[in-house]
Amino acid sequence: MTIKSFSGTYRFLSNFWICPVMYDAVIYRSSEHAFVAAKTLDLGERKLVFNTQTPGQVKRLGRQLSLRPDWNDIRTRIMYTIVNDKFHRTPELAELLLSTSNHALIEGNTWNDQFWGQCNGKGANWLGRILMDIRSKLS
Repeated sequence: MTIKSFSGTYRFLSNFWICPVMYDAVIYRSSEHAFVAAKTLDLGERKLVFNTQTPGQVKRLGRQLSLRPDWNDIRTRIMYTIVNDKFHRTPELAELLLSTSNHALIEGNTWNDQFWGQCNGKGANWLGRILMDIRSKLS
């Protein structure tokens, strides 16, 4: 079986799921908050991210931040660190991730994100790959 969307029953796989996540010694509201904060080295911008209420608002804010110069080189590693913290910090989420068994996890989307997910079956699906790797290490 393949889980093709991080919505409904599988919404907990999404970075928009509200749960505490630590990055750089700060606890954020969601993995989306932590990931967007990691995009910048400006502490004022990170504070703006921290104070933003919803993951959707944070995602939009992330497009306006001063991007750190090494971002494209480190973004996958940072995503791994953040998502790993999400599932290790919250045991209930780890159990839910393990309950996906050996199913392929695809972050299917309609906004044409072919790096973190897949759109119309095309894309690298890095978020799905990270989740499957974390799941294998949890089991």
